[in-house]
Amino acid sequence: MSSKKLTCVCIAFFLVLCASVRLEAQLQVGFYTSSCAIAEFVVKDEVRKAYMSDMGLAAGLVRMHFHDCFVRAGGLGYDVPAGRRDGRVSLASEANTNLPSPASNVNQLTQIFGNKGLTQEEMVTLSGAHTIGRAHCTSFSPRLYNFNTTTNQDPTLDSQYASQLKQKCPQGSTNTNLVVPMDPSSPNVMDVGYYNDILANRGLFTSDQTLLTNSATANQVNQNAMNTFVWGSKFAAAMVKMGQIGVLTGGAGEVRLNCRKIN
Repeated sequence: MSSKKLTCVCIAFFLVLCASVRLEAQLQVGFYTSSCAIAEFVVKDEVRKAYMSDMGLAAGLVRMHFHDCFVRAGGLGYDVPAGRRDGRVSLASEANTNLPSPASNVNQLTQIFGNKGLTQEEMVTLSGAHTIGRAHCTSFSPRLYNFNTTTNQDPTLDSQYASQLKQKCPQGSTNTNLVVPMDPSSPNVMDVGYYNDILANRGLFTSDQTLLTNSATANQVNQNAMNTFVWGSKFAAAMVKMGQIGVLTGGAGEVRLNCRKIN
């Protein structure tokens, strides 16, 4: 992707996804109405064009939203309060420290999200972002070949699905670029396929399948699996709330000229 297109897409991401509550964070829907009335239209169009040329971009933008909103403090549409500024610090190490790992259990997930002011239900809802995108084999291969001292394969993983994953992620492979869809039934569509996968013991990560080990989170998985529109509404609300975390406004932060580096 060219530098110009990447810049447009990054700017687009923060306008379209990084939401917040206007009263506390000085953000508002229509933030650019006076300064640049067509800004959101231009952004949306740039994201659409970039997505059509690389569908994997959608998952990357969601990941970026988690990093910007969670760490430093595809088919769904919703009003996004805008005006969020960029931070002056961007460290990959912070993402690894603050974001849940693919091996997280339900208690760890609940605590990590709770530390950011998000409820357990919102954690389950936001986990549905795994309905799009792809994962590197290295992020889940221990479930296939080296689960624990008594069994090589995670017993909670559907055996047929495990066999399919092993074909795509052979043991001992040195190719670090091997990837598989996180939601094999509809990897490019924001839907509830992710939750149906979990119910079929086809959650790709331990952090996905663990949602069935707790009665409250399992109930949420079942509810979300039944209705895309209900889950979509909850997902939008949770994204807006997550965008409220660690907002920089006024003189704090900056508006980056190049989204890949501080000014």
